[in-house]
Amino acid sequence: MPVNLSPPTTLLPVNGVELATVAAGIRYQERDDLVLITLCEGTRVAAVFTQNKCCAAPVIVAKQHLAQAETRALLINSGNANAVTGEQGLSDAMLSCERVASSLEIKANQVLPFSTGVIGEPLNMAALLSGVDYAVPRLAADEWLSAASGIMTTDTVPKGISVVIQINGQDVTITGISKGSGMICPNMATMLAYVVTDADIAQGDLESLLSAATQKSFNRITVDSDTSTNDALVLAATGRSATGHLSSEEELDSFSSALEEVLVHLATAIIRDGEGATKFVSIEVLGGLKEEDCRTIAYDIAHSPLVKTALYASDPNWGRILMALGKSSVDSLEMAKVDIFINGVALIEHGQPASSYSEEAGQAVFQQEEITISINLNTGASCFNVWTSDLSHDYVSINADYRS
Repeated sequence: MPVNLSPPTTLLPVNGVELATVAAGIRYQERDDLVLITLCEGTRVAAVFTQNKCCAAPVIVAKQHLAQAETRALLINSGNANAVTGEQGLSDAMLSCERVASSLEIKANQVLPFSTGVIGEPLNMAALLSGVDYAVPRLAADEWLSAASGIMTTDTVPKGISVVIQINGQDVTITGISKGSGMICPNMATMLAYVVTDADIAQGDLESLLSAATQKSFNRITVDSDTSTNDALVLAATGRSATGHLSSEEELDSFSSALEEVLVHLATAIIRDGEGATKFVSIEVLGGLKEEDCRTIAYDIAHSPLVKTALYASDPNWGRILMALGKSSVDSLEMAKVDIFINGVALIEHGQPASSYSEEAGQAVFQQEEITISINLNTGASCFNVWTSDLSHDYVSINADYRS
């Protein structure tokens, strides 16, 4: 079960966006696995993609199409990643775009394809193309909840959020969905996420806002240190809100804050639903000379299997945290200055066991489902935070059985 995460009960439609979700049978039977999202003419689209060098065919095609034409449709299939599938995979990704384009009377390069699932197997194109044909006449504005389920793979719950803010006295809506549970580590992206708004935002501003919000959300999560071959984050702005074009610093700041709220929710939902996760863990590193130093240390701890298994066992073995900290490559780290707290309980002060610490106090906080590890380096003013999960027996079982 996910950690303090419930599926969304309401996701608001966004003017200019329609969706359809179908059970195409691409890999699994009687399970929604294909989502089509259409965007009205004039929609501006920004996206960030995985930096894994083994990127999948749909990533390659989506990048090309995004640079070539105005995006009018997104096609997402689950169950098969269409990754490491060679020329056939590229051809299949293109064919899926052509089928959508033909049905919607748009151009093929106005369609962005996305896939998630098993790597190294060819797509079931007969099922996918049939699913497209079934989806097009069923497009509707209020299908966000179905879409959130349709993009899932090993997720246990759908993930989504809607936020409405007022700018210039008019409502601006942002709705987003994401999927991801394992193979989660930053370097954008580490999942699939689709966020749309009716705001009217210039292309350059949209790209800048997405980049900044990504750095504070999806690029601060990790389940297992593995960056996916496929994944992407898309932000689309239809411009259909009555608020008018957002251009002033105040307007863009208001939208930026709401966008960050949406992305942080979607990103942390992935951690709360991490494969086999029983703990939601925040790692805060502060007092560093540089932000990059704090980032490095945060991930050194978040990626340590020994730290993560101790968290799963609710074992207050703070020596593992010190071990992960001590192996860091950060040259400015001075262990004699370090303070460490868990949910406010002092573990280490100035590099030594805190005089106030007791095993009972440590046990009490390690047993909690939500844990914050705070590390003060006491060498500067920089900081960085990461969200991660523990490492359980179920994580091994899920991934051992994934292709069966």
